Amino acid sequence: MITAYDEPTARYADEAGVDILLVGDSLANVVLGHGDTLHVTIAEMAHHVRAVAAASPRAHIVADMPWLSYHVGVASAVANAGELIRAGAQSVKLEGGANRREVVRALVDAEIPVMGHLGLTPQSVLALGGYKVQGKTRDAAKLLVEDAMVLQSEGVYALVVEGVPRVVGTQLTESLDIPTIGIGAGPDTDGQVLVIHDLLGLTKGRPAKFVRQYADLGTAITDAVSRYARDVRDATFPSVAESYDDPAELRD
Repeated sequence: MITAYDEPTARYADEAGVDILLVGDSLANVVLGHGDTLHVTIAEMAHHVRAVAAASPRAHIVADMPWLSYHVGVASAVANAGELIRAGAQSVKLEGGANRREVVRALVDAEIPVMGHLGLTPQSVLALGGYKVQGKTRDAAKLLVEDAMVLQSEGVYALVVEGVPRVVGTQLTESLDIPTIGIGAGPDTDGQVLVIHDLLGLTKGRPAKFVRQYADLGTAITDAVSRYARDVRDATFPSVAESYDDPAELRD
């Protein structure tokens, strides 16, 4: 599973053979430049879902429900999820455990597939006091398992587990019948997810501990644009080969 926010990224990632494309609310950070995921709306999410869906990927498209789109009532949660489905998502993802069971139940009743998300839940950054590893005590780990079991019982089809000790990722995976998808949860989850900007070396600032960077496209982009600007200033771009021939009647 990898994030995607536009048609080209979705197309290239799908050609690479990933199973799931996540239109994540990380859009707020890596595309829109905000410091957290709280500053993205359902309309913005739907806009980017449409762009990803335009790639007609083989991969499953799941869309994050952004902050406050499912927090203020079941009816609005279903309506907001419906906006993402109409935009091209095939399922939605939301954060939280037992406190979200009514919302999950309503979405499943509305025949909208739901992916859960436990552990470090970025939409709770203010309540958590920052981006901190979760489940570090026996009681906290036990609560995560209990929340996961509630989500499974309400019908979520998979669970993202973020920012927990690897033993907790293992415990959650062994406790559940549904697949787990880890991000900073160790190697034993059923799948893994990364933000594509982190993977490609396009992230502003230092990446998280759990990120493996597979390319340095940031440097490549800066180098390419720098060479373009130099060629323009030196009048070596465009060349004759990159220009249209003059029609004969215009040569006089």
